[in-house]
Amino acid sequence: MKTFRKHIYLIAGLLLLGACKPELHPVTPSKGNADFSKYIAVGNSLTAGYADGGLYLEGQQNSYPSIIAKQMLSVGGGEFKQPLFSADQANGSGYLQLTGFNTDGTPKTATVTSNLAIRGQITVPGFGNVTLYNKYTGGEFNNLGVPGIKLQQITYAPYGNLNGFYERMLGPAAPANTESYLDFVTTGRNFTFFSNWLGNNDALGYATSGGAGDVLTDKAVFEQLYNVLINSLTATGAKGVVATVPDVTAVPYFNTVTVSAVLAGVQKVNPAVQALYINAKTGSGLSDGYAPRAATTSDLIVLTFPTSKIGQIVDSPAGPVPYGLTPYAPIENQYVLDQNEVTLTEDYINSYNTTIKTAAAAKGLAVFDAYAFLNNVKAHGLLMNGISLNSGYISGGIFSLDGVHLTPRGYAIVANEFIKAINATYKSSIPLADITNYRAVKFP
Repeated sequence: MKTFRKHIYLIAGLLLLGACKPELHPVTPSKGNADFSKYIAVGNSLTAGYADGGLYLEGQQNSYPSIIAKQMLSVGGGEFKQPLFSADQANGSGYLQLTGFNTDGTPKTATVTSNLAIRGQITVPGFGNVTLYNKYTGGEFNNLGVPGIKLQQITYAPYGNLNGFYERMLGPAAPANTESYLDFVTTGRNFTFFSNWLGNNDALGYATSGGAGDVLTDKAVFEQLYNVLINSLTATGAKGVVATVPDVTAVPYFNTVTVSAVLAGVQKVNPAVQALYINAKTGSGLSDGYAPRAATTSDLIVLTFPTSKIGQIVDSPAGPVPYGLTPYAPIENQYVLDQNEVTLTEDYINSYNTTIKTAAAAKGLAVFDAYAFLNNVKAHGLLMNGISLNSGYISGGIFSLDGVHLTPRGYAIVANEFIKAINATYKSSIPLADITNYRAVKFP
């Protein structure tokens, strides 16, 4: 009898579990309370689809705005055109490709130099040489991303003469351009929805140059111009999504060639070496100077540092000494974002992101927090659609060969994060992109 009762209880329990089994209901695409019929994308190189150190056709075709636009089609999205390079000039500005690996496992890359879209070069007095690309002549387009542009430059009328990527999208040839980027993206476009990811270059240029080749945009200037931009983009009632500025230390450009790895390589040859020496900022203020000191793990060596220089005999005030192994011949500023420069950069980025979030909240815009997302990827990695991803160089699958910009798969991941933010804010249900349809780093 007890056995019979146990069977009854077991059957009842199984029936209960079956009754409680969740049913999977496919999400019905909906535009919610937004209008996606004419979407434009405002931004810099990430918006344009820049990858592997260059702008080229495949990268453009896999830009995150183009992926978002494809997903918007099911919720009333319209045609999304991009200023693509032609098929016979598909390599655009040229870019890096992976050609193999050295015996120590380090990658070998080469620059693609065929089928480019370069039409010449001009010299702008007081500025320097500007590479010009073949003009885009395909009519109106929606992806307005300009590689290299800073938020600081959006109201500068002659900017089209200083940036060849912008110049190719304008009618006049340099040096006759007078249309600011702000006017370019807002005048006569009649858009209903926008994405904006400007502001990265206002910190990135300083960081990638090791604090030596660029300056951080003043915080007050950033705030003023960001509000001008958002007010202009929303002036006719358009809704949109914005993204924060990523933490520069979250990208492989600053996490691949490390102080520890370089020092370990030196010590294999000369165990007596105790430290690398860098020319480092003496404090985290803008006006602080530089002095040689021993490098620590908090100092970030850039991806492009030629490690073969370490230990080479160079002239110094103390006579011939090994490069990088003595305070008399430290690694130069441009190769290292030192700890104080990191602190300074982070301070500015945090200020920029406060501005971005405040401006978005005032207008009810969606926000993709790229800073938080990419830091989380660095700390924990991602598992998506059965694919393990992380922020590692080449092997991580997200970042391209330049260590800053994304692979097509990385752009698809970012597109989905934008879509999640849009759906949460506007009660829409734009379907996410399948990241398995987009490649990571292309192997030879």
